[in-house]
Amino acid sequence: MSKIRVKDTEITIIQQNEDDYICLTEMVANIEDGNKLIERWLNSKTTVDFLGVWEQLNNKNFKTPEFRGIRENVGSSSYFLSVRKWVDQTNAIGIYAKAGRHGSGTWAQVDIAFEFCTYISPEFKLLLITEFKNLKKREARGLDQVWDFRRFLTKANWRIQTDAIQEVLIPLRNLPKAKEGIIYAEEAEVLNKVVFNKTAKEWNTEHPELVKKGHNIRDYGNTHQLIVIGNLEPLNAELIRNKISQFDRIQMLRQAALEWLKSLAKSTAFQDTFIDSPLVDKYKQIEVRNVDTEKITPDLNQLKQIIKSSPKIDNQKEFPKDGELF
Repeated sequence: MSKIRVKDTEITIIQQNEDDYICLTEMVANIEDGNKLIERWLNSKTTVDFLGVWEQLNNKNFKTPEFRGIRENVGSSSYFLSVRKWVDQTNAIGIYAKAGRHGSGTWAQVDIAFEFCTYISPEFKLLLITEFKNLKKREARGLDQVWDFRRFLTKANWRIQTDAIQEVLIPLRNLPKAKEGIIYAEEAEVLNKVVFNKTAKEWNTEHPELVKKGHNIRDYGNTHQLIVIGNLEPLNAELIRNKISQFDRIQMLRQAALEWLKSLAKSTAFQDTFIDSPLVDKYKQIEVRNVDTEKITPDLNQLKQIIKSSPKIDNQKEFPKDGELF
């Protein structure tokens, strides 16, 4: 399943019978009486002729006599053709209706979906075709799969950080069991602030509609940001185990993130390819002009020296009950 966005409308594309099918219902979601638009389009003799030709070219089990009967009646005031009726009577495969909570609506093979777009507007059709082509280019290059893999790694490495939180921060903070989740959330926000320069809470406030769809700030991170987060999680875990204060950790993590982003921007390796989230409309290259090139990330030996010289947390006062920065 893939998603494209056309004029602020998110449209789902799925694989069915080794072909691409687009959700017509989602196409008209932001159009008044959109479902009636699908009905009016279907009950046009021109549409039925197009569907009939498509089925005869692509469906060996298409019932041509039944199709002719429908063609004779469609368009009259006493006859109504629904998607289900079309499929049941002709054994059509190019368009179908599905009920239920997941994937419900009217779906059409991509050629038929493009034809329906003509009924909406020429502009919508051209924009949809452009976005669909871009999707196919990304799929051909494996770009979305690379992004998905990077997103998976950030989730996998999150466990390394949570273990450190459980071993070190939770005993230090001595919060009630019911409030321990606050600490995990705070540390997630540390990395969000370092990489995205904003917390998830701030992002949620800016994008309430995306939150309603179950999206979060990291769903919109590019591969470079996800690579950095995936590497910051184990680094942050080690700093936590060495009882570095949250404020000092943020400075170290931020400097590491800046240096890594610069390195990734210069890399030509495929695994370092810059790919924006498939949920982002426009694909942008990473901006590194504002990175402070005078600062150098300390090497491992320097980092060890920093850790050794940093003050240890030896009492609860270092961690106020409401957290340090978030």
